[in-house]
Amino acid sequence: MEHFDWHQPTQIRFGRGRLAEVGEVAKKYGRRCLLVTGHSSEAKLPIYEKVKEELGARGVEVVHFDGVVTNPTTEIVEEGVQIATQHNVNVLLGLGGGSSMDTAKAIAVGATHPGKAWDYRLFAEKAITHKTLPIIAVPTTSGTGSQVTPVSVITNPAEKFKSALVSPFVCPRSCIVDPQLMLTVPEHITASTGFDAFAHAFESYIHKSASPYTDLLAVEAIKIIVRYVPKAIEEGTNKEARAWMAWADTLAGLCISNAGTVLPHGIGMAIGGHAPHVLHGEALAAIYPEFMRYTYNSSVGKFASLGRILNPGLEGVPDEVAASRSCEETEKFLRKIGMWLDLKKLKVPEDKLAAIAADSVRLPDYEVNPRVATSDEILEMLKQSYEH
Repeated sequence: MEHFDWHQPTQIRFGRGRLAEVGEVAKKYGRRCLLVTGHSSEAKLPIYEKVKEELGARGVEVVHFDGVVTNPTTEIVEEGVQIATQHNVNVLLGLGGGSSMDTAKAIAVGATHPGKAWDYRLFAEKAITHKTLPIIAVPTTSGTGSQVTPVSVITNPAEKFKSALVSPFVCPRSCIVDPQLMLTVPEHITASTGFDAFAHAFESYIHKSASPYTDLLAVEAIKIIVRYVPKAIEEGTNKEARAWMAWADTLAGLCISNAGTVLPHGIGMAIGGHAPHVLHGEALAAIYPEFMRYTYNSSVGKFASLGRILNPGLEGVPDEVAASRSCEETEKFLRKIGMWLDLKKLKVPEDKLAAIAADSVRLPDYEVNPRVATSDEILEMLKQSYEH
């Protein structure tokens, strides 16, 4: 067995009704909290008010920043940083999907470090330090795993580039995973975030830094997602399905925290930089069929395992056959959950494909794929993914 490391600094509080503990958690880290969320819509307002009530009951002062958008931008982060600085907050609470949690993480860096949060992205010269404000994460979707990861993904519109702040210091100190908060998530968001969690689990499974520990959790997460995401889509208020999906999302987040993602995530982030209206799960779904066909021969055993999870009828066939069939079975799964998409359907400009391919190799994900792609090969994948 090869050497491997495992690190997970986030306390996980999992279970229905545990949102009631948010005040107790927050007061351990500070008494002036910046609550970071998306827009205070009618559907989300009761959750936001509940959190404010629980924080107030524990003597925690709340400042609410509700300016988060899908694929959060550097401008949004800087707006949050100004509010955090103005009110001298000492703890951040990201409540919502991955965008809210990632924005909270970036604000926690920007409010405590010289310059701007974007200056601390991957491959930048500045390093994130222990001065980062403590972060609490409360997810309301099941897909990004951000509640347990050392990553904050943000987009710089001026550069049309999506990158990440990566550091153990941006790991949330504590997260509350309450499946009750996912019961009202719309069908397509359930499917998109669910496929993101699937991709996290599978990509960490085939990652060059995978370990027996991440393999164990990744396979379990994939099995849960394949079983429960269709049910969560069809029956949004199904408590069992929502609970299992919340757990699978957390498992997949733990996996990418300790192994990472591979080629599709680098491409997906590049797509987000040039087409910020595209959800991350949508971008992944559009390129996964081509990624599968490109890669399966370079990790036959693990692609075979995926094929057998998706279709137990492949148990008796050789690995080479099951690995090849995993491509077809993944396509069937995408159709089943309503995520059979292509870049044309997602309104990604065709004339941006070359720029997307070039940006895909600015991030390290492609280097740790079982088969390392060139930018030309990525461009060909994008062309094939443009219209299925």
